[in-house]
Amino acid sequence: MPGRIAAIFLWIGFATPLAAACAGEDLRRQLDAEVRAEIARAVAETPYAEGNRWRAARDGRVIDILGTLHLDDPRLDAVAEAFRPTVENADMLLVEMSPEDEAALTRSLAEDPGQLLLSGAQTLPGLMDERDWNRVASEMRKRGIPPPMGARMQPWYLSLQLAIPACAAETLAAGGRGLDHRVTAIAADAGVPVRSLEDPQTLFALFSDEPPERQVRLMLASLLPQGRGEDMFATLVESYFDEAHAAGWEVSRHLAIESVDLPEAEVKALYDDLHDEMLVARNKAWIDIIEAAPGDRLAMAFGAAHLFGREGVLALLEREGYALSRQAF
Repeated sequence: MPGRIAAIFLWIGFATPLAAACAGEDLRRQLDAEVRAEIARAVAETPYAEGNRWRAARDGRVIDILGTLHLDDPRLDAVAEAFRPTVENADMLLVEMSPEDEAALTRSLAEDPGQLLLSGAQTLPGLMDERDWNRVASEMRKRGIPPPMGARMQPWYLSLQLAIPACAAETLAAGGRGLDHRVTAIAADAGVPVRSLEDPQTLFALFSDEPPERQVRLMLASLLPQGRGEDMFATLVESYFDEAHAAGWEVSRHLAIESVDLPEAEVKALYDDLHDEMLVARNKAWIDIIEAAPGDRLAMAFGAAHLFGREGVLALLEREGYALSRQAF
């Protein structure tokens, strides 16, 4: 789960410029033959296991789909440029969060930062034992978060910070743009309307509705051994550019189980629950938005983790009668 939390926040909706500040290793190279075979079997059973660009067509309607990475990487410039003609010729671009909705969310948090804090007199040290709190406090210091301040944060929000390797924390203020931002900028230049696939409060509601105690377990699951976070991010990034999403997912799942300081059964349960809440439920809700969007030529760009699997966006569109074809990335 530590890598899975990092992966979900990375792939789903939080722009995290990792860039050159980190020098992690692609952990796929370290897997033994037995683990590789297990991952290969899982990938073989996964619909749409590979591919970053797809086209869905039905009755004259065409939807061009780009799976994105929510962090800054210089290789994304070429990806965005290749997708530019598709965006410029679209009737509408659908993304996880439009620039307008992102700005509105930023204003809302600035006006009411209490949305990110525990209620009443609750504090994180009061929700966990001393050993775990000391671990969390140490990780906060590495990221420039004063522990007295972090002690009041909702655990799910602090998890976002701790899932980012400490080496990348300093780059957050540098303004790095993920692929989503590059694509929405193209739409703005071309005058193509941009619409969100969901209300910007969706992710907040998914987490804040969880009991604080479960949020704490998720937060603890985001803590990796020294250097492991950099390696996990590097693994996920290279899996993205290899267009090997299902394999990257399975690799991170394996590495999470062996790395996290929690019981294996709990890691698997947290992993599965978060997958259902953060991916499957949202994918299904997006289909209604896609079907209701006006226009016969749509472009979509969203986190690559939403593409694959039996409940991925591609498989769900296929069930709606669309014919899917992989496009050159």
